[in-house]
Amino acid sequence: MAPFEALKMARERSLDLVEISPNAVPPVCKIQDYGKFLYEKDKSDRAARKKQKVIVIKEVKFSVTVDEHDYQTKKNQAVRFLGEGDKVKASLRFKGRQMAHRDLGYKIINRLILDIGEAGLVEFMPRMEGTTLHAILAPSKKAEAAPKKPSAPGTEPSAPVVPKPPAPAVETAADPAQS
Repeated sequence: MAPFEALKMARERSLDLVEISPNAVPPVCKIQDYGKFLYEKDKSDRAARKKQKVIVIKEVKFSVTVDEHDYQTKKNQAVRFLGEGDKVKASLRFKGRQMAHRDLGYKIINRLILDIGEAGLVEFMPRMEGTTLHAILAPSKKAEAAPKKPSAPGTEPSAPVVPKPPAPAVETAADPAQS
């Protein structure tokens, strides 16, 4: 229909004429309440943003001279971060003459990657940037799809109770003439 007629119809209904597809031949328009359309669109966009998971990169810093207990603590932190769905940046900073022993740093980072195992996947292999050696680990698909917590014991639904069929009625031979 002609644009003038469509605009006249929209005004009669107190609605707006909204152009949906301007590149189509002929252009496609729709009669609707534009304010309500924008409100619904904004509402659906907010709901979509609420369901998004923001990926955060958490950093775990090591030293070339890291002790075993400190290493285990930081490894456990990295596993926890990966379990929560965050990425982990494992970094090791070389100080002074430690740069001559880069192989020790690579051993520590590679050991961390092996110890984490299935909790995370290596996104960036260990590499040097200046005096810092770092690797980035992403959560594995299994860790992201963690099972939901089971319900508390005793609250599990029990087996349905099936009522017993009533016992057959036994008729006694009570003859009114005999009594």
